[in-house]
Amino acid sequence: MKIKSIRLKNGYKRFHDLTIDLGDSPARIVALVGPNGCGKSSVLDGMLYLQSAHVGRIGKTGNKDYSYHSMHGEANFNFENIELAFEEGSFQTVVARKKIAGNNQTIFSFRSPYRYNSSLKVTATKSTTEIRLNNYGASTASAIDEKMEENYRRLFAKFNKYLDENDCKPSEAKTKIIGDLNTSIEACLDIKISNLGNIEANQGSLYFIKYDQQTPFEFDVLSSGEKEVVDILLDLYLRKEAYDETIFLIDEPELHINTAIQKKLLLEINKLVGENCQIWVVTHSIGLLRALQDDLKDDCQIIHFEPALNFASEALILKPIAKNHHSWREIFETALDDLTGLVSPKEIIYCEGKASPSANGENGLDAKVYNKIFGESYPNTLFVSSGGNTELDQRSDIAILILSKVFTGLNILVLKDRDMASGANTSQNDRTLYLKNNPANHRVLVRWELENYLYDKELLQAYALKHGLNFDESKYDAAVSNIEDDDVKSITGQIKSIVGLVGSVQVDKFKIALAEVVNKEMTVYKELEKCIFMP
Repeated sequence: MKIKSIRLKNGYKRFHDLTIDLGDSPARIVALVGPNGCGKSSVLDGMLYLQSAHVGRIGKTGNKDYSYHSMHGEANFNFENIELAFEEGSFQTVVARKKIAGNNQTIFSFRSPYRYNSSLKVTATKSTTEIRLNNYGASTASAIDEKMEENYRRLFAKFNKYLDENDCKPSEAKTKIIGDLNTSIEACLDIKISNLGNIEANQGSLYFIKYDQQTPFEFDVLSSGEKEVVDILLDLYLRKEAYDETIFLIDEPELHINTAIQKKLLLEINKLVGENCQIWVVTHSIGLLRALQDDLKDDCQIIHFEPALNFASEALILKPIAKNHHSWREIFETALDDLTGLVSPKEIIYCEGKASPSANGENGLDAKVYNKIFGESYPNTLFVSSGGNTELDQRSDIAILILSKVFTGLNILVLKDRDMASGANTSQNDRTLYLKNNPANHRVLVRWELENYLYDKELLQAYALKHGLNFDESKYDAAVSNIEDDDVKSITGQIKSIVGLVGSVQVDKFKIALAEVVNKEMTVYKELEKCIFMP
């Protein structure tokens, strides 16, 4: 059972007249993506409003009158302003068919973004209504979705029922009842349910263990994100049988959950929901979007609520976006609130230099120097220090795999010193052969290493002039015979003396100060620019 289209007209909440048209072959997963406040959750509320009018309200919290559903607060505003079409026909057609089997309350299953599950401590047993009646939890997107206690009782009842019917050991019943649930939980988190507690012993809670801690701890000890994951997966697990032909409406399931787990959660939601069902998810989560882009791309349709659209004043028809690079970039920018354009450079160049801070080190020094030299001329390029020769290859490969998927059009280069053979002599011919036999994004300095550019005579003379120091040219010529190939880094102390510096001067600050003197007319600048940007 799948929805083909929904229309919200005559000022339903935020919309003047909005139609979402999924076409004749709607996908299993429909993702509504857009910035906060654009009306994504209102689409789900429209479905629930229609459900309430024809079948009865689902959930027990969030009963709203016309003032909630009408943009203009019209007292006569009703469900007739929502039109819903399924593959098999109208909403009324679906209701009539499902009524025959007595499961018309399972047309929708709804999760609001507001879940109150910070504590689970059941102190007394009591009966629960059939899950197919759908009469617990939230009724609107703005309501608190209190389901955890009810679901704990249902899980415990399911466990006891299995014990009674099969005359087996509790451990066997546990394996059967919570085995599949644990499979989903463990796919997202490093925890699993160890036991269901004991209400009569004042231990009415789920108990968990971690892989590195086998002592059981109760639900209340979990983090907010862990509670959210367990809450959502438990609810879907319990609904599997009765909700086998349902539209699952899930509003921002990513709250309190980090990006990596968000992706895993959506994959598990997809597994727990029956194959004859459809999932509508409201999100602006990077993790969920990555799951849709990489793992569920053939099973999803994305509806993009673009910020520039005039939802409140114009009649609009939204259709699924084409899943190409341009479209994915747009929705990722929406998910990041356009931060991709602000913080993502167009080009990242991984260079040598310590990648991590150290007590005496030049962490990131090479990158700082390059960024000083080229920051103005190449404002969309960012140099990043990533360790030595081998580390540089590893980190750049990882960056290409990850960043290029998120930031389309990003260019990633690898810049190595010519001393890339671990100190062994590397000639200009070796450099040429390396570039010929490696990917096109690799670069190698013409001179031995970065200091061979910073300690260039022309640059040192300009530095001395700028700071009113006396440059000793004869001493420089005696110390440096070949600026391209000599190991000048080892004579940094002499270089400082040659430019007239006296006293203690921090080496990395000295090198950055030299970089600040470089200008476009210097040979140093032209050589570096040519081997990095114009190979």
